[in-house]
This record gives sequence, C-alpha cells and structure tokens, in this order.
Amino acid sequence: MVFALCISCILAKTIMVFFAFMATKPESSLKRWISPQVSYMIVVCCLLLQLVLCVMWISTSPPFQQMNTESKPGTIVIECNENSSVAFWSVLGYLGILASISFIVAFLVRRLPDNFNEAKFITFSMLAFLSVWVSYVPASLSSQGKYTVAMEIFAIQSSSWALVICMFLPKCFIILFRPHMNSKEHLLGKNKVQK
Repeated sequence: MVFALCISCILAKTIMVFFAFMATKPESSLKRWISPQVSYMIVVCCLLLQLVLCVMWISTSPPFQQMNTESKPGTIVIECNENSSVAFWSVLGYLGILASISFIVAFLVRRLPDNFNEAKFITFSMLAFLSVWVSYVPASLSSQGKYTVAMEIFAIQSSSWALVICMFLPKCFIILFRPHMNSKEHLLGKNKVQK
C-alpha cells in the first residue's frame, strides 16, 4: 500500500505536469483538469484498486507461517507462505503497471520547459524503480527460503532509495548549494545577468 501511495503520487504529479503544459495552448480544453482535486482523485483511485487487490488476497487465501524442513537438512526454517502466488504477483504486477504508466507519461513530457518540469527526474526514478523490480522477479523465482526474503527486502530498500535519491537529491542540491536558483525570479527567468 505504501508503494502504491508513492507511485500514485508520482503518477498524479506527472499527469498534472502534462496537463499544465498542454493547457497553455489556446484551443486546449484541458484547463478544467488542472486542479488539486484531479490529483487527489488519481491518488485515491490508484490506492483503492491496490486496497481491493490486497483485501481480496487476505480474505480469500491469506499468507501463513510454514516450517520448511527441506531447504536445509537438519534445520527447521520458519518462513511465510504467500498461499496464493496469483494474488502475490497481482499485487506486485499492479505496482509495475502504475510505475510503467508513470514512466511512459514522464518520458513523453521530459522535453517540456526545464524551469518547472520535473519529468526528467520522474523518468529516471521510475526507470530505476522498474529495473530493480524487473531484476527481482527472476531472483525471487530462483531463490528459496530465507534468501527469498532477503531478495524482497533488498528490492524494497533499493527501489525506495532510488525514488528518494532520484526525486529529492537534485532539489536538496539546489537548496543547499545553489540557493539563488530557488527563487521565483529564477524560475520565471527574470533574473538575467545585467552588464
């Protein structure tokens, strides 16, 4: 649910960037779609669908604790059995679909004017997020026991840090090391160097 919240917020922001620049055309009818309520609706709809998937999984075939005696002879390994691989991969697949849509929209709007456009950062963060989870799938299928859990933890941590670093590190760099670029005049291009 937390990943769905993060990715749906990024998706809503990307769609709003697209709407904002397309609405500047005189004949555009997208002006009515530029409001915070549209962003909220995108986030809520994406979260509700993920919640429905999770509730269906938990109510029909919840995960359970399993004692594995086969992976290590002479040792009992307690592990989580997903109980329904279809439900587990549906939840992960939905996150992949959200991230893919966000990546595609951000890729399409990456060449809009730079001062307000964050689509390049969003594109790179979604690319990093998707590459981590695409590499997780074969690693998860080829591992067993505690290594599966370790792969999942690694995928969660690395994809989270990819989002944080790609989205917020450039902003922190500007705030800390180039504060003159963090002004309204600079964003609007009004502070031209005068000779």
